[in-house]
Amino acid sequence: MDALTLLLNRRSASRLTTPAPSGDALNTILNAGMRAPDHGALQPWHFILMQNEGITKFSQLLEKAAKEAGLGPEVEEKARNAPLRAPLIITVIAKVKAAHKVPEWEQVVATGCTVQAMQMAAVAQGFGGIWRTGSWTKDPVVRDGLGCEEHDKIVGFLYLGTPALKAPATVAPVDLTPFVSWF
Repeated sequence: MDALTLLLNRRSASRLTTPAPSGDALNTILNAGMRAPDHGALQPWHFILMQNEGITKFSQLLEKAAKEAGLGPEVEEKARNAPLRAPLIITVIAKVKAAHKVPEWEQVVATGCTVQAMQMAAVAQGFGGIWRTGSWTKDPVVRDGLGCEEHDKIVGFLYLGTPALKAPATVAPVDLTPFVSWF
C-alpha cells in the first residue's frame, strides 16, 4: 500500500484478534514511532508493550484503579475487560523534560505523533489498531502501576492486532471547507 493511500484511508479498527504484530513487523512499528517529528531531538517518549500475561496484569491494574476510585462493579468489570480487546497493547508515555527549552506541549505532541506513526506502520503491514485514551491516562493508580514519574503524561494506549472485521478499502472524502482557510 502506498503512503498516500494509507494516510487518506486511515481508520481505526476497534475489533482486533490474533495474530498481533511480532518480530520484524513489531520492530518496524516501533521504529516508525521513533521517526516522529521531535524538536530538540529529545525523543521524549517511552513505549510499554503488553501481550499475554502483560495484558492480564494491565487488566488487573485497571480493575484496581476502578475499585480504588469507587466507580462501582459495572465500571470495574468494564475496566477489567478493556485490555482484552486486542492481543497487543502499546502504552505510549511522554517522558516530559520539565523546564526545558522545548515546551511541555511540544514534547507531548511529538509523543502523540509516535502513536500515529506506529498505527500507520501496523496498517501498512496488514494489521489494525485503535488509539485509546480516556480517564485511565490520568489515573494515579494506573500511572503508578506503569511506573510514571511526576511529569510523565500517558498519551494513550495503542491496541494492535488483526482486524476482526473487513473494512471498506476506502473512506468517503471529507469536505475540507469548514476546516481550511487562507491567510
